[in-house]
Amino acid sequence: MELFLECLPCVLRQALEAAKLSTDDEALQKQMIAEVLGILGRYEAFNSAPEIVREFHRVLKARTGAADPYAAIKQRDLETAIRLLPELKRQLSQKDDRLYWALKAAATGNVLDSAIGLTIDMSRFDAEFEKPFAVCDIGVFQQRLENAKSLMVIGDNTGETVFDGLLLEQFPGLRLTYAVRSAPVINDATAEEAVASGLDRYAEIISTGCDIPGVLLEECGGEFLKRFREADIVISKGQGNYETLSECPRDIFFLLKAKCPIMAKVQGVSLNDFVFRYSAGTNPRK
Repeated sequence: MELFLECLPCVLRQALEAAKLSTDDEALQKQMIAEVLGILGRYEAFNSAPEIVREFHRVLKARTGAADPYAAIKQRDLETAIRLLPELKRQLSQKDDRLYWALKAAATGNVLDSAIGLTIDMSRFDAEFEKPFAVCDIGVFQQRLENAKSLMVIGDNTGETVFDGLLLEQFPGLRLTYAVRSAPVINDATAEEAVASGLDRYAEIISTGCDIPGVLLEECGGEFLKRFREADIVISKGQGNYETLSECPRDIFFLLKAKCPIMAKVQGVSLNDFVFRYSAGTNPRK
């Protein structure tokens, strides 16, 4: 997905937020933001917003030594998701189409996104869960499941990882892989948060091998690339993964919430709509 000019103010907001989480030293915050403005001035050198985000997070870590500025935020979101899980399981047990609603539960968990804002209103979680997908290619998904032996989920934010377990448990007969970031960036999940979410009960957790809030295949590790290419089905979660994988050669199911006007426009949906979209890729499988 191309980098839109409208993405730049959002990236700057994220940078200021991350700077304040990294240090209380106002002079250092100003120095880091000046460097970020220099990065934004070179925006044409980047192919996507996640690449810029990764760049300024490297600056912040180098200047402050804060390896994981969002650690407390991630812990809060993880605890929130664990608290909500029993009620969500109860609701899911009352649904006829378990697969559809497990997908919806995993998508609804995407509201736990500190990249959009540090304050999250969870009072509307039930309403978000009941809101139908604006785009739902579950028919294609069910067809692919008929002959599938392996499935990979590429995770996104910490917290929603807890709800991803509800999706993974729908595939007891498949070899499951759950891919995470190689190092902390924003509130994205690493292997540590995936294990804390209980996902190791369902899937083998591996790292993509790159520290971008998305997936740059040219930077990914060999193990991830092998699993990614060989998996019969790949589910990619969240906007950052979509931004970096939307032009991927292989077929992918994208599961996300359109949280900004640009993503809504790209998806052809309204702001805050949920999407489960199949992309055949540039080199679709036979």
